[in-house]
Amino acid sequence: MSTSDHPQRIVVIGAGGRGRDAYGRWAIEHPDRARVVAVADPDAARRTALATAAGGAAEYDDWQGAVADLGPLKADAVIIAVPDALHVDVAIAVADAGLPFLLEKPAAPTIAELQRLARHARERSSALAIGHVLRFTPFWRTVKRIVDSGVIGRTITIEIRENIGFWHFAHSYVRGNWRRSETSGAMVLTKTSHDLDLIRWLAGHAPESVYSIGDLTWFRSENAPAGAPEFCVQGCPVADSCPFFAPRYYVDALADVSGHPVHLLGTDTSPAGRMAALSTGDYGRCVYRGDNDVADHQQTTMLFPGGVTATLTASAFTAENTRNVTITGSAGQLSGHMESGELIVDLFSPEAVLPEGLPLVLHDVSSKAPMGHDRHTLRVAIPNADLGDHAGHGGGDAGLMSEFVEAVRQGTVGTGELSFETALDSHLMAFSAEESRLSGRPIDFADWSAGIAVPVAEPSS
Repeated sequence: MSTSDHPQRIVVIGAGGRGRDAYGRWAIEHPDRARVVAVADPDAARRTALATAAGGAAEYDDWQGAVADLGPLKADAVIIAVPDALHVDVAIAVADAGLPFLLEKPAAPTIAELQRLARHARERSSALAIGHVLRFTPFWRTVKRIVDSGVIGRTITIEIRENIGFWHFAHSYVRGNWRRSETSGAMVLTKTSHDLDLIRWLAGHAPESVYSIGDLTWFRSENAPAGAPEFCVQGCPVADSCPFFAPRYYVDALADVSGHPVHLLGTDTSPAGRMAALSTGDYGRCVYRGDNDVADHQQTTMLFPGGVTATLTASAFTAENTRNVTITGSAGQLSGHMESGELIVDLFSPEAVLPEGLPLVLHDVSSKAPMGHDRHTLRVAIPNADLGDHAGHGGGDAGLMSEFVEAVRQGTVGTGELSFETALDSHLMAFSAEESRLSGRPIDFADWSAGIAVPVAEPSS
């Protein structure tokens, strides 16, 4: 573990969309703070692309070789961004090597794997952080600051709506790596673990009960248009009207994009190369002809100590790819739109005043609402840190990496905002929500958590 001021030497295991375009890219763009010294990935093209961009980092075609060489590489920390099914095996190996590491979410795709990771992390006192990036965005930090100030009173309800975006869901959860629960995990884990982490963070406690409903309703074979082929480019009779026609997305809408998500099709991102990839690869499949099985919409309700209730709605069928939040309190209400950065805060008390020094507020326009109370419209500046479609997370990727690298330097990975113990709650909330969805019954969270022998994290903010 390093406590020096030299750029922290980072080994990236997994050079896909997250390892390369989020975490690896940040290190490359901040050479005074971090340096990618090695890249491990079985895909030679992806591996070499990141290693070259990093200035000639060492390359490994498997993660075992990279972990074995952490000493000779003089590594200070590791980024783990491999497929979900490999998370725990790689994490345990890095923990055994004694280095701090950042593990992409979800930490584990199943409860059994989460148990295995938790036991090992505690036995080794591992310096482990989970990639819950949204806590590190200016938008959500501002929301948290306002709630914690008490200006809207005691929190009563929390509502988050995860607008997945019809094109994004088709890309990642029908055609992509997160389409099957057995190989990746349930949608409530792989997609909304960010949102559950936010709810846990804002509530300040683990829930008392969880209830969830939802299903895979639309992306099923019985909904395929008559004559629809296995691949969109094979002469689909509804190509002009289908919202999910692959060439319209990957070739037309993303014509000027060569990185994420287009690079997932293959190394040739020319129009002809894209069309060739769509004729045989998963991203060109008809959305009604695939092997996907995860829910395409789900709603989860939670009860927290003190009577606080929370709801999370996730839907594939949205026009936007963003999040909305509404928090009601005994003395006010906060509503927000993550992509625009807009927050509207209604203060019911005549004497209520917003906290001073809210970060990155560009303007505050006060007006009088119908009952004469103050309404403040705030605009939180969203850093220009996004990488295009499906990436960036409103500055959260950059915010997490900045925090992680500084924690590596200070020797504090695994504490505070980067605590693995607090991240356990949101994972357990996801697993309990899926059990509730499948069983049709509410889950007593404390009893259920105790029964699976993964202790719930101590309450913290």
